[in-house]
Amino acid sequence: MSATVITNIATLVTNDPSLRDTDPLGLVRDAAVVIEGDRVVWTGESSKAPATDNRVDAGGRAVLPGFVDSHSHLVFAGDRTEEFNARMSGRPYSAGGIRTTVAATRAAGDAELEANLTRHLAEALRQGTTTFETKSGYGLTVEDEARALRLAARHTEEVTYLGAHIVAPEFADDPAGYVALVTGDMLNACAPHARWIDVFCEKGAFDGDQARAILTAGKAKGLRPRIHANQLSYGPGVQLAVELDAASADHCTHLTDADVDALANSSTVATLLPGAEFSTRAAWPDARRLLDAGVTVALSTDCNPGSSFTSSVPFCVALAVRDMGMTPDEAVWAATAGGAAALRRTDVGRLVPGAYADLVVLDAPSHVHLAYRPGVPLVTGVWRRGVREVREDAERPRNL
Repeated sequence: MSATVITNIATLVTNDPSLRDTDPLGLVRDAAVVIEGDRVVWTGESSKAPATDNRVDAGGRAVLPGFVDSHSHLVFAGDRTEEFNARMSGRPYSAGGIRTTVAATRAAGDAELEANLTRHLAEALRQGTTTFETKSGYGLTVEDEARALRLAARHTEEVTYLGAHIVAPEFADDPAGYVALVTGDMLNACAPHARWIDVFCEKGAFDGDQARAILTAGKAKGLRPRIHANQLSYGPGVQLAVELDAASADHCTHLTDADVDALANSSTVATLLPGAEFSTRAAWPDARRLLDAGVTVALSTDCNPGSSFTSSVPFCVALAVRDMGMTPDEAVWAATAGGAAALRRTDVGRLVPGAYADLVVLDAPSHVHLAYRPGVPLVTGVWRRGVREVREDAERPRNL
């Protein structure tokens, strides 16, 4: 098997835990990475790189792990432009808007849904996302939830069953009946296609007792829990996530001191989704409070047609630095190794021997430029599983 060395890297973000005592990102300057097959086999200073069959010159650019987007909703049809326009004119966001996408998704054929999914995945890849999680949740019938998961599983192993997104319209007067469906026939049909189970624990969606029943049923079927928690109001979601050893509690906007302490003393990751706050003009999560308490934090896009229609992790990094109290180093770690932790993985989100060769080349000498130059398309190269998926324009000069 031939090997490739990427050399002349100005700054390399490794997220190597063995290097984090001196630098939170495990930075190596004037660095190189060696790829063999789909894995990283060596990282270090360029002058010490082993000989390989192939050589790629990074041109003094920064290289970092591919982004790990651990929360998205990409199996859907239609859009909600009118809702967004109205909300920006003063109407607050509520969970009820999901029903618009449910109707459009149910009416769409498989080919339309998959074409929309792959279009957004390609868009995300161009911006550096090499690992992504995505959910069902816009079907809310046994057949529609199962087909959403089948389609998603063709493109990622990180598939989440979210039949408990909202109560299906047909069960508006019988929420207990819908919970029984979600934990019964729907779960039986969906579990073979998913790794995770999720629930929107929020006023207007599912309360704590309902969420516990849903997640517990999923665990009994071998699905691992994660939860939409404390997005719109204070509630039981974070405490429930810790109780059930959920991989992540997502949103975490409205937290008590007890919630923060519970997260800090657990293995549950707080996944923050700044695109949602940006698109709804809601209060920002306090990332500084979580980090100072010792909570593991991830950043993700929450890409969905209603409350956060962005696939750009770099945009979310910039928002987290500007409006959530994170440093550029903390935000980049959260969007890479943090996202991996939210999926309970160590083979992505870092560039160390044995990890997947998923990496991003920036048209800049440092990862700090992701926040320093917001909105600028800095991603100029992407490698996924050792294959160069996005190739830089040879005539494009490097930004300095």
